[in-house]
Amino acid sequence: MSQAPRPAEGPREGSTASPVLEIANASLHRDDRELWSGLDLTVQPGEFIAVLGPSGSGKTTLLRSILGLQPLSSGTIRVAGEPVHRGNSRIGYIPQQRSLAPDTSMRARDLVALGVQGSRFGFPIPHRGDRAKVDRLLEAVGAAHYAERRVGMLSGGEQQRLRVGQALADEPSLLLCDEPLSNLDLANQVGVTDIIDRQRRERGAAVLFVTHDINPILGRVDRILYIAGGRFLLGTPDEVLQTRVLTELYGTPVFVLRAGDRLVVVGVPDAEPHHFHDDDHDHGGAA
Repeated sequence: MSQAPRPAEGPREGSTASPVLEIANASLHRDDRELWSGLDLTVQPGEFIAVLGPSGSGKTTLLRSILGLQPLSSGTIRVAGEPVHRGNSRIGYIPQQRSLAPDTSMRARDLVALGVQGSRFGFPIPHRGDRAKVDRLLEAVGAAHYAERRVGMLSGGEQQRLRVGQALADEPSLLLCDEPLSNLDLANQVGVTDIIDRQRRERGAAVLFVTHDINPILGRVDRILYIAGGRFLLGTPDEVLQTRVLTELYGTPVFVLRAGDRLVVVGVPDAEPHHFHDDDHDHGGAA
């Protein structure tokens, strides 16, 4: 199994905080197929890690294991020093964008309120301070101006901002993002990415970001975890996105080519080409 290049996984420069996420010697099988094994990953506060790989490689399953929804075949996962469990308030989860039905009567603020009240047992009952907290979350994700509108009448990008607001309700130390930019136009990709990145810069939240297109986030990524064919590698973007490295991972010729301001990976078996942006200027004040 190829696990190189693999730099030291110590704290980010200047940080003495404990790791937010620790995965040790983890493996996971689906039916008779090994998705990955021997996976070690330590994530520090404020670190942004992109998770790449072809469909079916186990990226989303990794997130499910961290959420306590999918048991490992072997190994351990700890979040903030504790074993994983369902309903961990230290974790915020942002799913892929899926449009809500046009006749959905719930208001935008009601959708965010589910994140504020959702960890309570039984039927959600508003508590003192809940409305103010929802208002702060709506403001933080740029949705205050449509707080009273029905969610079914909102655009996909507007709905996705509300899902991000839900995920931030408990001020999580770890954000799990499962292709949160899919089906969004460029402007909304930029906006949603900026909200996520601001949480890690201002709150120290670590980010694990599953994506097929690293284009909108590359300027923010500290490391890449690339999973393919039961194997994986971990390193900085410059270390991972190389012809030699990906050829070793896949065990067949794979080429990283420059096309204008983009990097395009071609020759990946049984997968769509991955597109990589190589111009950080697009990320300076956006996303």
